[in-house]
Amino acid sequence: MADFLQVSTATETREAAVKLAQSVVSTRLAAGAQIVGPVVSVFWHQGEFGTGEEWQLLFKARADRYDEIEAHLLEHHPWKNPEVSAVPIVAGSAAYLRWVESATTPDSAD
Repeated sequence: MADFLQVSTATETREAAVKLAQSVVSTRLAAGAQIVGPVVSVFWHQGEFGTGEEWQLLFKARADRYDEIEAHLLEHHPWKNPEVSAVPIVAGSAAYLRWVESATTPDSAD
């Protein structure tokens, strides 16, 4: 079985988050995406301290597809320098992980 990741990014609006999630999942780069928001973000950006609202996207994916997911997110994201990060899924139910693997296989029937 493949290794798995949860890949995250954020957008300024719910609509942008849905559009980005649909583009990633429809191309089978991720099995699914969760959109959480709005969330409050506190950050340093371009030398200034700020606070704002964002919509967080969490993608369920295979580790061997990370480079493709990152490239897709960077190409289609509305921001010039978005967060794109990943953490390993160190455990999960066997059926769930089989679904992630199957759903991210091109030409899968899932």
